Amino acid sequence: RVGAGLLLVALAPLLAGLLLAVRASGPGPALFRQRRVGRDGAEFTIYKFRTMSTDAERRKIDLVGDGHGVLFKIRNDPRVTPLGARLRRHSLDELPQLLNVLLGHMSLVGPRPPLPEEVARYGDDVRRRLLVRPGMTGLWQVSGRSDLSWEESVRLDLRYVENWSLTLDLQILWKTWSAVARGAGAY
Repeated sequence: RVGAGLLLVALAPLLAGLLLAVRASGPGPALFRQRRVGRDGAEFTIYKFRTMSTDAERRKIDLVGDGHGVLFKIRNDPRVTPLGARLRRHSLDELPQLLNVLLGHMSLVGPRPPLPEEVARYGDDVRRRLLVRPGMTGLWQVSGRSDLSWEESVRLDLRYVENWSLTLDLQILWKTWSAVARGAGAY
């Protein structure tokens, strides 16, 4: 929480600039709010900069098809705005999640915070992801991000849960900088 607070203060000018840019890029709020599932199955509201059109949830129904597994993510998503694509490339859209860390809903490092409808489809083995706080970054982000299959991301998240250590968190934080700078697998 201390780290998130310090980062929020240090990044305040960038956050304000991004907030204004998103707001000016089109109709809708600058911040996107969504229900997610955290530690022990507790739901919370996650904050991100809006990267999609305001009708994105309605349009998702037309895009969902078989073969996506539990996690729905597609390349060249037509709902993503031009500014949103640039924000996503370097994970700038996720900076408001520092508020979630400050509030104790998330950690800097941990498994990806899932949607309630994803958790409803979890098997018993996958539910172990919920034993720790979800994170802004994790093994999934430094190992391929959205290019990973559902099974690979679950394997990495469970590996993190079973092998957590402060050293592992520090290694993941260190590797996050290069993963974000490269932008590979971000969409």
